[in-house]
Amino acid sequence: MGAAIPKQYLSLHGKSLLSHVVRAFQRAQRIDAIAVVVAAHDTEVEQHLGDSIGRRPLVLRVGGATRRDSVLNGLMALRDQPMALADHDRVLVHDAARPGIRPAQIDELIEQLEDDPTGGLLALPVVDTVKRVRDGRIVATEDRALLWLAQTPQLFPVGLLQQALERHPEVTDEARAIELEGWHPRVLPGTKGNLKVTVSEDLEWLSRSWEIR
Repeated sequence: MGAAIPKQYLSLHGKSLLSHVVRAFQRAQRIDAIAVVVAAHDTEVEQHLGDSIGRRPLVLRVGGATRRDSVLNGLMALRDQPMALADHDRVLVHDAARPGIRPAQIDELIEQLEDDPTGGLLALPVVDTVKRVRDGRIVATEDRALLWLAQTPQLFPVGLLQQALERHPEVTDEARAIELEGWHPRVLPGTKGNLKVTVSEDLEWLSRSWEIR
């Protein structure tokens, strides 16, 4: 982003990206608790959470060097909380840089995966032709009918996810860790509005095209 502050604290329609995310989960009907994982030295998170409209987020200052580290550290920290998560409980992992998630999407994901032993995630089917390139030249054209772009939330049983992340530190998302354990997470259609803010143009697009709740 090239911003002076972490991108989750950038402003979108007068609220931080993090605040929009937290409010979406607070408005979802099927969420029991919310935890925000940040770095140990983060002293800004509370001021960016916004006003509480229900379930106040639990701030866990156990963030790691990678997404995998932060998620695993967060799960382990939650195990020490009074809520005492059990292996069969479900956890949804979401990226604070995806402020476009809607409460209805969260509830639908939970409902659709309620009886699924593995879990799953939101994703978008690839609509463009995808080329495999080496040294600046095309070496293959992929079958886009088989390709999806992973989003979040990603929902999995606590015990299965913790074990998978412990065994596979190299992964870049939770679904990959589950895959490496031999499971096949389910994919549910996401929306373009749930994009990950990565460059300044993403934030501009969201501001123009998406009506903030």
